[in-house]
Amino acid sequence: MTTQNLNNRFVERRLRRGTQTMRELRDELRITSEQLAFVESEAQDKEMRAMVAETADAALEHHEAQRNLETIQKYHQHLLSSIAENELQQDQLLDKLRS
Repeated sequence: MTTQNLNNRFVERRLRRGTQTMRELRDELRITSEQLAFVESEAQDKEMRAMVAETADAALEHHEAQRNLETIQKYHQHLLSSIAENELQQDQLLDKLRS
């Protein structure tokens, strides 16, 4: 077996792992996007209630909902970044196979 064949097998294995990782990331992104839409709606609702009620409890609920929203937004952004990074790595591996 030549060095080139060995390198190609290594690259192909990494591509397969990358493909599985992409599938998992995209599934997680789909689920997180659905959750994000729900949490955004809930945060807006609690913000409206806090403005109308003008109570400490309502303000606390709004604050907690806003924190939850920020957390899921950060995770959503992390997933998007991870997908972009993984796509770049996949492209680089494909370029290695072509050369």
